[in-house]
Amino acid sequence: MHWKSPHSPRKKKAHMSKSKFKAMMIVFFDIRGVIYIDWVPEGQTVNQVDYKSVLTTLRERVRRRRPDMWKNASWILHHDNTPAHNALSVKRYLAKNDIPVMEHPPYSPDLAPCDFFSSRKSSLHSKEPDSSPWMQ
Repeated sequence: MHWKSPHSPRKKKAHMSKSKFKAMMIVFFDIRGVIYIDWVPEGQTVNQVDYKSVLTTLRERVRRRRPDMWKNASWILHHDNTPAHNALSVKRYLAKNDIPVMEHPPYSPDLAPCDFFSSRKSSLHSKEPDSSPWMQ
């Protein structure tokens, strides 16, 4: 109990308010920072057509921002198992453009692609699978 006078100001309560909109973005990054951000329009979901368009822009950004990685093809794409990422047209696009992909383990909702990046930076530069126990 706090002692206060009858003229003391009342406590202010914090009120939560809903945000006016929700924003979704697709972010690609590596050890040196962000390479490309794509903002998805409000109310839109990402389908295979949209994702292929994003990948086309990503290839150009990697070529411009990471020329060393582009030249010796040392960059690897890692994304999760959403339907847009696993669509046949996307897989064909990745194969046609020689974009190496690190597969994401199935049924792992508690493991985000960025968890791979932050915990095993060095293994991303190798095209051979990591043999550490946490990857098995």
